[in-house]
Amino acid sequence: MSENKSVVTPTAIGAPLSKINSPLYVWPTAIALALLLYFGLKSIADFLTHESTDDAFIAGHVVSIAPRIAGQVAAVHVLDNQLVRSNELLVELDPSDYAITVAQKNSAAASQDANFRTVIAAVELMRAKVATAAASARKAKADADASESTVKKTQADFDRAQNLVKEKTISSQEFDAVLAANTKAQADWKSAQENADEETSKVDEAQKQLEAAFAEKEMALSQLNESQTNVAAAKLNLSYAKIFAPCDGRVTRKSVEAGNYLEVGQQILSIVPVEVWVVANFKESQLDKMRIGQPTTVEIDALGGRAFRAHVDSIQAGSGASFSLLPPENATGNFVKVVQRVPVKIVFDEPLPEGFVIGPGLSVTPSVQVSKFILPLWLLAIVAIIIAAAAVWFFKFLTNRKASAK
Repeated sequence: MSENKSVVTPTAIGAPLSKINSPLYVWPTAIALALLLYFGLKSIADFLTHESTDDAFIAGHVVSIAPRIAGQVAAVHVLDNQLVRSNELLVELDPSDYAITVAQKNSAAASQDANFRTVIAAVELMRAKVATAAASARKAKADADASESTVKKTQADFDRAQNLVKEKTISSQEFDAVLAANTKAQADWKSAQENADEETSKVDEAQKQLEAAFAEKEMALSQLNESQTNVAAAKLNLSYAKIFAPCDGRVTRKSVEAGNYLEVGQQILSIVPVEVWVVANFKESQLDKMRIGQPTTVEIDALGGRAFRAHVDSIQAGSGASFSLLPPENATGNFVKVVQRVPVKIVFDEPLPEGFVIGPGLSVTPSVQVSKFILPLWLLAIVAIIIAAAAVWFFKFLTNRKASAK
């Protein structure tokens, strides 16, 4: 009785090995291995040459908008999250009260201007009076000088007449005439001197009145300047009834509606400018080789991890905990060493894409290149391909050897 025995032929043994060594299996395996090696080498290189952290956020200036005057809101021209441009009208307050104030201040200024012109006219009049008084004083002085000359002449005639009357050269009647003329000349001179003194005092009086007019002019000018300043202040307050955007940005935290009554300094909305940067809180142990200006790659979570070029702008002089509201006090209690984090400002080198809202608080992952020596990606790719090819060749060598042995 014959027995059926299964016979294993070399062809049957080599079939699985030939299937493994076929290009349909080897090449996909080689490509997958090369990719794994490439990403692995890249991760190792990044670990040795880069410092990264996930404790990082988008930061930016937040401009708070508040009215400079109190009043009722007449109109609101923006909506939540709306993009506005610099000097774009945001909110209007009711300007009625401030317009009336401007009219009142204008009337007061016009009155002060008229008063100032009246004072100027009075000053010019006093100047004319001073000039007239000075001319009268000069004429009176001239008359006094003429009378003095006449007195000198009549006095000389009188002195001669006295000698002549003693010698009986002239008659008593002629002597009396000379005496009368001298007496009259003396009286006229005295009167002229008194008149000159009076006219001189009038000049002094007019000069004092002119000085008083100048003082009144300065007061009127001061009042006029004050009234004009009041007009400017009233117009400025009226201009504050319209609130404009101080910069480009998006409207946030809007809390104003038409009809609201606003107080001075009451925050009604905020504007977040388009310009943003990154504040990354690195561990203090990561700052050893970190320097200002080092290239950085920033991945933004809100854009699906899309990476952007940036650089280190500055490093805060102190840990974030030291500048918190309640900084730690290690001098009391039991001390436990905690790794501190230091804020690092990172600025983008390329514009962020339009159409996306990227504002303060969004999470990012920055990676700072802290080493100048960097292996290029193409070199890593070549190394990965060589290693993968060598591994595949070695695997084929082993499988062929096993097949030959069997």
